[in-house]
Amino acid sequence: MYVRNNLRWRVIWKFSWKGLLVFTLYSLLICLVYGPVGFHSLSIPWQPVATLGIAVSFYIGFKNNGSYDRFWEGRQLWGGIVNYSRTWAIQALEYVTSVVDAPGVEAPAASHAELSLRHRRLVYRQIAWANALRLQLRRQIDQWDTQVAPFLDPAESREMQRKQNPSAHLLRQQAADLRVLREERGLLNDFQHVNMMTSIEQFNNLQGGCERIKNTPFPRQYAFYSFMFVWIFAALLPLGLIGEFVKMGPDHIWLTVPFSVLVSWVFYIIEMVGHSSENPFENEMNDVPMTAICRTIEIDLREMLGETHLPPKLAPIDDILY
Repeated sequence: MYVRNNLRWRVIWKFSWKGLLVFTLYSLLICLVYGPVGFHSLSIPWQPVATLGIAVSFYIGFKNNGSYDRFWEGRQLWGGIVNYSRTWAIQALEYVTSVVDAPGVEAPAASHAELSLRHRRLVYRQIAWANALRLQLRRQIDQWDTQVAPFLDPAESREMQRKQNPSAHLLRQQAADLRVLREERGLLNDFQHVNMMTSIEQFNNLQGGCERIKNTPFPRQYAFYSFMFVWIFAALLPLGLIGEFVKMGPDHIWLTVPFSVLVSWVFYIIEMVGHSSENPFENEMNDVPMTAICRTIEIDLREMLGETHLPPKLAPIDDILY
């Protein structure tokens, strides 16, 4: 996610130079053929070109709204992951405290060491789940050993890494631990168990929402036609402008170049902005900063455990927060 208030010129140039080069060369070619060569049949009435421009602007506006909705939904889903992760940590720390009134359970009182171990296991597995989901969405599962494994027991980490959907199995393991805490250790009563299972249900819903966006590409018919219409408009634009400028005098035909390039560039950039927002989980400049969000979750949850040696928050790299 780009975090600077204003885009740097090098960023603008990175996304613009190819289009600017094509538009400039094409407009110069039209002016050369119309002026020095004298092929005046290139000129077309301005009115149909303007009408086409209005239609294209409506179309790419519709497409960009859809693209932004996908990005914003992805960001909301990860905002929910942050909130429910904090809720999970609070539930683990405040519910799993001592022997409770669990009918039919006969278990000795849990020691402070056992409680600390169970707290850490539940909280660390939640951090692992968030990072595993991030790696799955970005197709970076090869980073498991550095991003997920440190928060799991070695045996559990190896087992989860072999799964088709590690994140789903981590949630299943959380549910299995809750069953042990309730039925075997008597550390959760029915109400607490239901509350924590509700949190797991929310994690499943949030993960499913992210997977839906990831596995359902932006409809290609909208994306393709938007791209094609912009280039058709850019191709017709100098043909319509040159006839308007020639009315000001023969030498004014060269004004077609800067004006057609400017208008074409605006449409081109609007199209590019929408294109860059279509898939918010690709680790690109304008995507959801899942790495930074996972680090925030890690810091918050480990601090709730009472840890003091915490990693720093991630800083933007070249104004981009990943």
